[in-house]
Amino acid sequence: MIYHKSVLLDESIESLAIRPEGTYVDATYGGGGHSRAILNRLKGGKLVAFDQDEEAIANRIDDPRLIMVNNNFRFLRNFLKLHRVFPVDGILADLGISSHQIDQPTRGFSTRFDGELDMRMDRKKKQTASDVVNNFSQENLSNIFFQYGEIRNARKLASRIIEARKFNPVETTGQLKEIANTCAVRGKEFKYQAQIFQALRIEVNQELDALRDFLKQAMQSLKPGGRLVVIAYHSLEDKLVKNYFRSGNFEGVLEKDFYGNVLAPLKVITRKAIVPTDKEIEANSRARSAKLRVAEKK
Repeated sequence: MIYHKSVLLDESIESLAIRPEGTYVDATYGGGGHSRAILNRLKGGKLVAFDQDEEAIANRIDDPRLIMVNNNFRFLRNFLKLHRVFPVDGILADLGISSHQIDQPTRGFSTRFDGELDMRMDRKKKQTASDVVNNFSQENLSNIFFQYGEIRNARKLASRIIEARKFNPVETTGQLKEIANTCAVRGKEFKYQAQIFQALRIEVNQELDALRDFLKQAMQSLKPGGRLVVIAYHSLEDKLVKNYFRSGNFEGVLEKDFYGNVLAPLKVITRKAIVPTDKEIEANSRARSAKLRVAEKK
């Protein structure tokens, strides 16, 4: 069984500019596709791979050069120091959810299956998507759907959820989809459901906060000249990456010295994001929204 098909594999590995004796980080191990490709280019070097999902860790590559960390990449710096590999020569992060997670009905990530409304990437965490849907206030739900799912009628959706849960807890993806369909534009139900699932997944896993922590620590963890390569899949992620690469902050505000020189700690390598080819999208539809950006530490 293919655990996960890596997106923009060749482009991301080339962008890392790997030195055979260097130390690199795969911040989102998943199915190990990117890690395997990095290891193939190392001779005497090391690779540190992070994943908070225990199932991904169980699928680890058997290689003495690989150090596996079963934790969130937002703790990057601490674990690199713990394993005495700080700083490093390059860091790669593929922010997409793995095919394995999507294809498991029990994980609750996919609109295609009726399963538990879970959505935890780290199953040691307590809060599930069901907890959010059943316990958050109407205002909080509305904000989550609007901010993280970019849903225009978020207030209406939140109101429908509040009404539904008065009678029965909303505990399955099927129940949530039924509520969603009462608010969706006819013919666009699937897209609407996907936006809701994205919003809940971001909230449950605190994905944007984790990404902010990761980007700051990645910059601190790189040697001068080291590369940071990030693949994002929706506009909220991509905007954070783009702004941080360009300015060193998440607002995208350029700070300059007395002479007008930009003070950003990173040099942007990709003026425009690298996107998958038509051939890759045809072979793997989940690559469609991917955007790869590369920066180098000054």
